[in-house]
Amino acid sequence: MSSLAATVQNIFDEPGCAKNGSKSEAERKKGCTKQLQPGSAAGGCAFDGAKVALQPFTDVAHLVHGPIACEGNSWDNRGAASSGSNLWRTAFTTDLSETDIVFGGERRLCKAIKEIIDKCDPPAIFVYQTCIPAMIGDDINAVCKAASQRFAKPVIPINSPGFVGSKNLGNKLAGEALLDYVIGTQEPDYTTPYDINLIGEYNLSGELWQVKPLLDELGIRILSCISGDGKYREVASSHRARAAMLVCSKSMINVARKMEERYGIPFFEGSFYGIQDSSESLRQLARLLVERGAPTDLLRRTEAVIAREEAWAWAAIEPYKPRFEGKKALLITGGVKSWSVVAALQEAGLELVGTSVKKSTREDKERIKELMGQDAHMIEDMTPREMYKMLKDAKADIMLSGGKSQFVALKAAMPWLDINQERCHAYMGYVGMVKLVEEIDKSLSSPMWEQLRRPAPWDALAKAMEQMQSPVAAIDCDPTLAETARRAKKICVCNTVDLGTIEDAIYAHGLRSVAAVREHTNAVGGCCQRRIEGILVSEPSAMRQAAE
Repeated sequence: MSSLAATVQNIFDEPGCAKNGSKSEAERKKGCTKQLQPGSAAGGCAFDGAKVALQPFTDVAHLVHGPIACEGNSWDNRGAASSGSNLWRTAFTTDLSETDIVFGGERRLCKAIKEIIDKCDPPAIFVYQTCIPAMIGDDINAVCKAASQRFAKPVIPINSPGFVGSKNLGNKLAGEALLDYVIGTQEPDYTTPYDINLIGEYNLSGELWQVKPLLDELGIRILSCISGDGKYREVASSHRARAAMLVCSKSMINVARKMEERYGIPFFEGSFYGIQDSSESLRQLARLLVERGAPTDLLRRTEAVIAREEAWAWAAIEPYKPRFEGKKALLITGGVKSWSVVAALQEAGLELVGTSVKKSTREDKERIKELMGQDAHMIEDMTPREMYKMLKDAKADIMLSGGKSQFVALKAAMPWLDINQERCHAYMGYVGMVKLVEEIDKSLSSPMWEQLRRPAPWDALAKAMEQMQSPVAAIDCDPTLAETARRAKKICVCNTVDLGTIEDAIYAHGLRSVAAVREHTNAVGGCCQRRIEGILVSEPSAMRQAAE
């Protein structure tokens, strides 16, 4: 069994994975592979998963060993932000050609590593294996080991060719590379009783910075964030942390569990989305640190900060609640957001008609049931047609999802808000919760949606032209035809007497009662009486004009 195959099998047997834990031993040996259906690759391959998991390390050079399309399709596809170096946003690739495929690309990889060190001199280089070099047999482990020795600089192989599995598997392969080659290789300058790791947090749109001031106020130091706004030296010395918070278990559960196993760092899975979840995560961090030796006054100071921030956040979102009354939201996402964002939306006063659980663990689903009730509508896999129908039938007033689903909402002419990794706004923490409410309100109240639902000018014109050419339109345009059509109308359903016959009899004989009208016409049915009475009380001049 190859090293890569052994690593993949090890990930499939991950005891910290809730889905894996519910399987029998025989099922675990089969792993998480299943027959792919057309379109299954839309969520990304293993290489893509590894790249998005590690690219937020900002001072590292990320070198993609493969054709240029692999780097082109994966570059900057996670909206992380950096407070320092922007090297991570520079695209490096070996750009393999047909000749390299025939003769091998190892020499080209060595040359690319040397060129990056000469021009950029980063603290480390991450080398990503893709499908083609893996299939032709390029040994990036050997190349990276030789380059590390030659240049006295960490060159880390990330074995994650796309064909081995899904994007989520790539996340975990990236984590395995950190565990094997990075974590524990350096020591921090100093340690404190308040050092923590954030695992599976990617600082999307800079949202980590909305929580970090609160941690700084409490004296809690983020020793390492894996990987949002992270630095190589920080993750290399992350094994000295006192506690850890796992933000996305779907992508980094193996890292959190193995760091607890190897270095004794306890962790919990938490969320900074929503007011109550943010408060609970701060409490959990304080509790773990105190258990590991931090001063007990940390608990009191944490409660004081929580009380202040909650009071501000509740006051800030209160004016929006009347505007959200009766509004329903459809949440199409996955993983930790399938339940953490639910809590945030409920706090804002919105009703959830359903949430996607396609990428959620068993614990995620249990949290959803706690928030939405046992009858919660959890969507395993909703097709675009089903999404469109739900929105078009007004079962939801707004959809919150990633970019792949936005066109369904636009086609249904319904409000949509991006909450996935490409989003432009930060929704983490108390400040982020208020921002989320503001953006939802902007989307729901935008006049654009009402205008979008109106028929297009050319459609309205075509409909008007069609009506003008219809027989009804011709009658309306000709007064004589219109009057003839009016007099031909039957006054009831039980007789064949038309309105013109009744009006002529009344005018010719001066009739003033229903009985008299019935003597001169065939309007003898019981249901005709009210119609005849209505005609008799009309103006004589009108009847005379009609008769003439």
